[in-house]
Amino acid sequence: MHPPIDTHACVARLVQLYEQLTPAQLPLLEDYYALDARFKDPFNDVHGVPAIRAIFAHMFESLEQPRFVVTQRLVQDDRAFLQWEFHFRLKRWRAQVPQCIHGATLVHFDAQGRVTLHRDYWDPAEELYEKLPVLGALMRWLSKAGAAPLPHPHRCSPPSDR
Repeated sequence: MHPPIDTHACVARLVQLYEQLTPAQLPLLEDYYALDARFKDPFNDVHGVPAIRAIFAHMFESLEQPRFVVTQRLVQDDRAFLQWEFHFRLKRWRAQVPQCIHGATLVHFDAQGRVTLHRDYWDPAEELYEKLPVLGALMRWLSKAGAAPLPHPHRCSPPSDR
């Protein structure tokens, strides 16, 4: 039987990896992820370290200066929830404009302290699509059209004499 893992230490190690991630460090992912780990985000749903490595390789190929900043950590048992900011610049469109996506990640660790599930939660409509010229206008309109109406402020009238 394995002693319980120190999830706080596993999280600290994983956060350090992501906050300092470079293309040269991608081969190290097998030290952090179980061989059959699942990675899911709004665009990908893959299993295995080679597929996870390919997602991050694509990130470095597609974006300028991608960088993660973890802003909050919640740890319980063999799981953690990480709130983060992802800073980058697009290579092909408005490359001079810094971009930032806000999101969160749920991670589960195995008995060896490696990630078995990495599930990213972020809203591509709000964080990405709304920033694009034509698609952005459509996404903003859809967002407004789908929003619940705000109540109108009511003026207080004097109580009736009944």
